[in-house]
Amino acid sequence: MSPIKFQRPKWIPRWLNVPLVLVLAFVITLAFFGDNNYMLTSKYRSKINELKSQIKNNQDSTAIYDAKINELKTDNETLERLVREKYGMKRVNEEVYITDIP
Repeated sequence: MSPIKFQRPKWIPRWLNVPLVLVLAFVITLAFFGDNNYMLTSKYRSKINELKSQIKNNQDSTAIYDAKINELKTDNETLERLVREKYGMKRVNEEVYITDIP
């Protein structure tokens, strides 16, 4: 008996074969379906970049506030000026007049 030879239909291109179709299906499945697909990965990457920029902004503002705290801890004149201006405190036997004139 001679083996039966498979006849390829004419509408299927000659370069198209079963292993190629399986590899393409596997790559497409990995790229667009599942937990680690391309769409989710790109969305997560953009979210990570956004959060990194927020962290940088918060670190910058933290550095500014740390410098202000250090200045208030070390410089008594700055502390006294801030307390007088912001909280309206005064020294003993001192009169303070607050006006609304700019």
